[in-house]
Amino acid sequence: MKKKKILGLMLAGTLLFSACGKNAGGPHVSTTKVESTSLTEKNESLDENIDVTLETSNENGAEDTKEAISGHEAEITVETTAETTAETATETTTETTAETTTEILSETSVENTSEITVETTEESTVDSTIASTAETTKETTKENTKETTKAAKDDKEEVTEKTTEGEAGDNYSSKSTIKWNADWKYASFSKINSDSVTLYKTASSSAKNKTIAINAGHGTKGGTSVKTQCHPDGSAKVSGGSTAKGATMATAVSSGTSFLDGTSEAYANLQLAIILKDLLLENGYDVLMIRESSDSQLDNIARTVFANNNADCHIAIHYDSTETDKGFFFIGAIDVSSYKNMEPVKSHWKEHDALGKALVSGEKAAGVKIYGGGYMGLDLTQISYSTIPSVDIEVGDRASDYSKATQSKIADGILLGLDEYFGK
Repeated sequence: MKKKKILGLMLAGTLLFSACGKNAGGPHVSTTKVESTSLTEKNESLDENIDVTLETSNENGAEDTKEAISGHEAEITVETTAETTAETATETTTETTAETTTEILSETSVENTSEITVETTEESTVDSTIASTAETTKETTKENTKETTKAAKDDKEEVTEKTTEGEAGDNYSSKSTIKWNADWKYASFSKINSDSVTLYKTASSSAKNKTIAINAGHGTKGGTSVKTQCHPDGSAKVSGGSTAKGATMATAVSSGTSFLDGTSEAYANLQLAIILKDLLLENGYDVLMIRESSDSQLDNIARTVFANNNADCHIAIHYDSTETDKGFFFIGAIDVSSYKNMEPVKSHWKEHDALGKALVSGEKAAGVKIYGGGYMGLDLTQISYSTIPSVDIEVGDRASDYSKATQSKIADGILLGLDEYFGK
């Protein structure tokens, strides 16, 4: 009977050992002290409690751990002894649950931190992208602005080039390029003469067989840094101007003035020259265009020599440097005996004055404002080297209107003046 009791107790201890080892998932050491049947019953009851508690805890913990921790295993070690009581089992269960919970929370915290980091990184990336995009947009806008500004400038230059170098339409029958000839009279005094000029022949059925040289003043890059001889005989200037009185060497081509709005005189001169060219061709005159672009590499002597050898008269277009909107006038030979007795002025100054007076008459008929008596005498390079009727016309000044409408009116006056001069 005693042996049966002992065997019963041993069997209960074995079951307890087996249950704890199975449910704890790891090694378990148990030292059992047999005292009575009641202890056996308590141990059996304890076994069931521990088994249920641990099994529930492990299943829940394992499930939570699997969900919270990907690719990791949770290892839970439970140490107990044969003298473990319900309190010990409870503590073990609490510790096990706490450990499991701690690990789960720790891992969850890591995941949450990672998510926060990822979100922060994504937000930072978005911010960086926005900043980068804004900067790129700013740079693009700046570049576009630069490109737009450059395009506008190029368009203005291109319009000038196309307008000046393009064909006039059906008002001319032919055009030809005339190159510089170093054998022409006074050609040796020129320092800038690498460009050519263009001769347009009218397509009008009422051709006048007269060629008008139209010289849009200024417009020569580098012209102010070159000096040419004032007079063919080497004498000094008798009046001031862009070159001072008493000088023997003059600026090859001055830069000219500018309008109150900043537009260069050279630009307005060329605009009027184009309008005048078309009008003259339509009315039977042939035209020799001295300058057709923003830069003509021909100094004042070269321009005059070209006109001397290829035209019947020479008209240089200018605006004065004053700011009173003074009106139209022409510049003829100054009334100084030494100047008027110098060749070629001596042989041609009367022709210059006659042409100038006819132009003033034409401007009056066109309703253009005239400055004073319409005449001013000066010592100019153009007059000093001209062998054909030649005048410098000042069609206004810095404060004058240089719109195409106003310039068309001035061109009408020039046409009337030429018709008067040539008796057509």
